[in-house]
Amino acid sequence: MPIHQVQSRGIYHGLPVYPKELKGLTAIITGANGISGYHMLRVLAQDPDRWTKIYCLSRRPPAIPGGLPSNAEHIALDLLKKPEEIAEALKAKGVKADYVFFFAYIQVEPKPGQRLWSDAEEMCKVNTALLSNFCDSLPLASITPKRILLQTGAKNYGAHLLPQTPKPQRESDPRILLEPNFYYTQEDYLRAFCAGVCTSYTITMPSYIPGAVPDAAMNVILPLGIYAAVCAHLAEPLVYPGSAVGWRATQSQSSAMLNAYMAEWAALLPDELAAGEKFNACDGSAFTWGRLWERLGEWYGIPVLGPGDGAAWEERRVGLTAWAKTERVGRAWGEVAREFGLARGELWDVERLFVFTEGALGGVETDYSMDKSRKLGWFGTVDTTESIRKVLDEFAELKMIPPVPKG
Repeated sequence: MPIHQVQSRGIYHGLPVYPKELKGLTAIITGANGISGYHMLRVLAQDPDRWTKIYCLSRRPPAIPGGLPSNAEHIALDLLKKPEEIAEALKAKGVKADYVFFFAYIQVEPKPGQRLWSDAEEMCKVNTALLSNFCDSLPLASITPKRILLQTGAKNYGAHLLPQTPKPQRESDPRILLEPNFYYTQEDYLRAFCAGVCTSYTITMPSYIPGAVPDAAMNVILPLGIYAAVCAHLAEPLVYPGSAVGWRATQSQSSAMLNAYMAEWAALLPDELAAGEKFNACDGSAFTWGRLWERLGEWYGIPVLGPGDGAAWEERRVGLTAWAKTERVGRAWGEVAREFGLARGELWDVERLFVFTEGALGGVETDYSMDKSRKLGWFGTVDTTESIRKVLDEFAELKMIPPVPKG
């Protein structure tokens, strides 16, 4: 029976301990300024002996306080360019990579009046092009990685299409074919590509990803920090801005740092265990928005109103996006920003940021089975509520929200 040695790093527990002789590796991270890529860089940079060179590919450099780690280099690249152009940029920098961590993603704007991700065909076209352009550039640049790790996510299970899906969600669940799904087209492309160039791939599938970065297409926690800070400034209760179902629904969350630790583990697994395999990635922590709301109220020192409190729920329901667009809220945020010297004096990208959080609070249940990865030796875990508090504190350090008042 194999014995697995684990360690803790801060609030993250059960992390793998790698053999000391595993060193001198090189990696490419695409989408390095998004939530997942940014935290992947943070994780790999913790072990410069193991990861001696990390190439960060994105249109803009990762906004890391103090600059990039000494073992990292940014290469400005648009992955919608032709493979030949990408290959030339990689060759010009002398890029070699043992492993690829692919997180590049474009959020296609929905058509007017349509829900987020509603333009499914365009999502497939754009995001599969990101992957195929990059992968097709690798042979042209004489780069043959041992493993390509692709991150997809909960849409693999149709969570964005169906009010209920079978629980727990397992990696072996069949595809949901109600509409095109770019995760499926990416997976199909990657399988064929890797077979043609004799390399392997592994897919990780996180759920909602709490993490602090200056910009990201899907960030659940930042709007909550803005909402709570404004409510505290106005001395108003923290009204839950979702449905009663959302208040009670259990959700698997996938904290960005733990998600990156797991991606490293999955990439380094032997081919006989991980080649062509998919793994759920989550905190392993029981979580509901209702229980978090209690803590948010404590942290910000304001009362909480949930679906069972006081007047009829329908009379109090708050739409986060509509709330953020009001003149009163904009004025209050300006006052908060001036008081704390925040980076932005006006609320920004309201539609893009707040709509995603509204969806997360709306009652979609996710219950990820972690059995498959546990059997292979992954025991990483974090208390999701602790992680969210850490994310809020990191947003405050980035001057995107004011400091959280209480511990």
